[in-house]
Amino acid sequence: MLNFIKNFRSDEGGAVTVDWVVLTAAMVGIAVTLVTSVSSSSATLKTGIVADMGTASAISPSSGG
Repeated sequence: MLNFIKNFRSDEGGAVTVDWVVLTAAMVGIAVTLVTSVSSSSATLKTGIVADMGTASAISPSSGG
């Protein structure tokens, strides 16, 4: 029984698991924030490109000789 208690106190497997869970949760949070930011920025960029394409005139190729 005494060996079980000593082994239980020295085992750090649970602490390592908690560390990995916290690090993974932080990475997922950063990824969600990044995707949200890029998504909203790309939607704004798309709107600007569509507006510019609507007002742009076609460029005709120059005649080469």
